[in-house]
Amino acid sequence: MTSTQVTLIQIDNYGPWTVTPEPRREVDLQTLQSRLYADLSQLVGNREGYVFFTRFDNMVAVTNGIDGDAHALIQESVGNRYPVTVSLGIAVDERPIAALGRASEYLQEAGSAQDKSRQEILEGETLPERERGEEDVHIAHFDVNDATGKYTDQLNAFDTFIHIEQGYAELMRYMRTAHDALSFFVGGDNVIAVCPSLSRADYHDAIDHVDEAVGVDLKVGAGRARTAHDAGMQAKHELEVCREEGTLVELAWE
Repeated sequence: MTSTQVTLIQIDNYGPWTVTPEPRREVDLQTLQSRLYADLSQLVGNREGYVFFTRFDNMVAVTNGIDGDAHALIQESVGNRYPVTVSLGIAVDERPIAALGRASEYLQEAGSAQDKSRQEILEGETLPERERGEEDVHIAHFDVNDATGKYTDQLNAFDTFIHIEQGYAELMRYMRTAHDALSFFVGGDNVIAVCPSLSRADYHDAIDHVDEAVGVDLKVGAGRARTAHDAGMQAKHELEVCREEGTLVELAWE
């Protein structure tokens, strides 16, 4: 059984800030968002976690092993380096979507994301060290079969992007509705999903669904461990097995 610790990272009062005292240049906003994501990715990654950018003003992190004090330090680091602050909601659940739901509620109960008085909220619960296990986090790493041959070397870059995004969007929806998983595009033709305990048949089912729905062929490697980093590395190695052997699903625990 999984015990996924999820942290919602939300920029405080970001919408009003982008137009105060007048609308800010889009290039400056994009630069701030990308730099903030990069710094958070490193701050969380150095503690064995993963951060996914989602909408940039809202980011989702898998933070097993990162306690409340470490979250406060991450929050402080952002406040010292950026003209914006972030609020953090933390929750743990067997189902990643349920953990994110509770993490979201912690911030929503503290006030609106565009409320000037709601700044640097840190609410929720972390998974106690004594309750942590070796299989708490399940990570699945999907990618598109022969994306270079089918898309990159055949179509213009934008049409390639459309095909990849269609596959990602369908996978994201299906993994959320069918399995309570959280799936995130991570560049190229890669999607990382944070999952509850799933079987080989469950992964084949997701791949078949995406193929039937949008005609995008996927393969996946999955791993499980105490932290997102270790589970993710297992998943990456299993994905390499898929590439080498021509298989669609490889699981580190089988």
